[in-house]
Amino acid sequence: MSTFSNAGQDVIQTTITLDSTHRRNQDIETFYEVARTADEIVNGNFKRIALQFPDELLGDSVPVFRALKGRIGPGREIYVLADTSYGSCCVDEVAAQHVDADAVVHYGYACLSQTSRLPVVYVFGKRDLDIEHATSSLVDLIDSEAGTILLKSDVIYSHLMPELATRLQTVLSSRGATVSYTPLPFKTLPASTNPVISPLPAPLTNERESELYSTVAYIGGETLALSNLLTTNSQSQVLSYDPATRTAKVESSRTNRMLMRRYAVVQKARDADVVGILVGTLGVASYLPLIKHIRALLSAHQKKSYTISVGKLNPAKLANFLEIECYVLVACPENSLIDAKEFYQPIVTPYELEVALGVGGRSWDGKYVLEFDQILRESGKFTSGEYMYDGEEESNQIRVEDEGVSSDEDPDQPVFSLITGKYRQAKRYGASAAASMGASNGDISSLVLRNQEDALTALPGSAAAQFLQMRTYQGLEVRLGEDEPSVLEQGRSGIARGYQTDKGA
Repeated sequence: MSTFSNAGQDVIQTTITLDSTHRRNQDIETFYEVARTADEIVNGNFKRIALQFPDELLGDSVPVFRALKGRIGPGREIYVLADTSYGSCCVDEVAAQHVDADAVVHYGYACLSQTSRLPVVYVFGKRDLDIEHATSSLVDLIDSEAGTILLKSDVIYSHLMPELATRLQTVLSSRGATVSYTPLPFKTLPASTNPVISPLPAPLTNERESELYSTVAYIGGETLALSNLLTTNSQSQVLSYDPATRTAKVESSRTNRMLMRRYAVVQKARDADVVGILVGTLGVASYLPLIKHIRALLSAHQKKSYTISVGKLNPAKLANFLEIECYVLVACPENSLIDAKEFYQPIVTPYELEVALGVGGRSWDGKYVLEFDQILRESGKFTSGEYMYDGEEESNQIRVEDEGVSSDEDPDQPVFSLITGKYRQAKRYGASAAASMGASNGDISSLVLRNQEDALTALPGSAAAQFLQMRTYQGLEVRLGEDEPSVLEQGRSGIARGYQTDKGA
């Protein structure tokens, strides 16, 4: 695995396969909708435009750049964004701000998360679909008593969904079924503005979806969108049709296995006393209020939290934080569910953390929430589009603490772990934990050796300091005056790819 490669050669020499067939027989102008994109840029009076391409479409960036440049006229600058800060499905507002862009054109697959700063023009691309074959394949799998059917698809097939929805409605009307489909937006404005155009359509809550739609039909291949669809619609029958293989199947059988894996992760999060908050996005609106909400929850339950921004996740990065027992990932819905088999510690979503902590009486009932706004709304931190954290931090903190550990609860009472099958002694952090133990100036375990002169320093509530004291290896020892000076030797010369002193260089 390249993540744990010693020399890093696997990462440097990785070959990215460019999809030369993604456009099929369509030319650059048609597939990338150059005319529409140019009109959006001119009508929006954007002066500095960032074009964001995923790796598989990066080979067409230069022709698209030239085609757009010839249409938008002088006085406008275009920049191409390649390596994204986080997932390529999200709009990379961080990289766009490096060039002071006032708009982003996002190409390829998109999660359609609401942005917080910049307007976005989406270009999904267009791929062909056999409407008649897809209709007949799905109709064969749909129950005769199906009520309302929700039609969803990969964004690259979105241009054909109105036609497919109409065809399905015609065929299924004899059964009394209704087909519902919501068109995807091609442009959005940030949440911080008063939009002239409509922002992203507000998603239905999972509870409402399960009530309204007994069947969900998905058009596309095996993607993260399909996995999230199975998780968030566990009470509905989910069907899929893959245009590449021209096959349809019932996907609901996978749901139970996915939920069982997530249930085990929730139990591990319940046992964690030190939690790391992973910042997996900087462009999705309301990510900051959600991070504040998570911090308040962990503090109210006397758990220690660390906020970490590491960009794209891999096991090697997170292995540097050994004192952290569980991570909660704040990312877009497409990148929220991480299969943490290769990671040393479990990674949960904000909703799973609330279930683990029992916030608001939440329990494991198969319901799943991945949207930031819905989590904040159900937690009482989101009202009429305005985030209550602005100017009401103190009142929110009090309200969250009411949902936390009761003051009458014995901090020394052991907690039963479903993972180990044994009782465990939970650690307590924060001011309330210190007060309950009568340690107003900090716990004695927070006193650490500062230098060789036996000077002490206090780190109240520091989980990292406590973990360091328990480690057998705490770094290199300073042995001033105890060892003889080493003999000077000739150092390496050359480049890291092959030093001249190495054998076979």
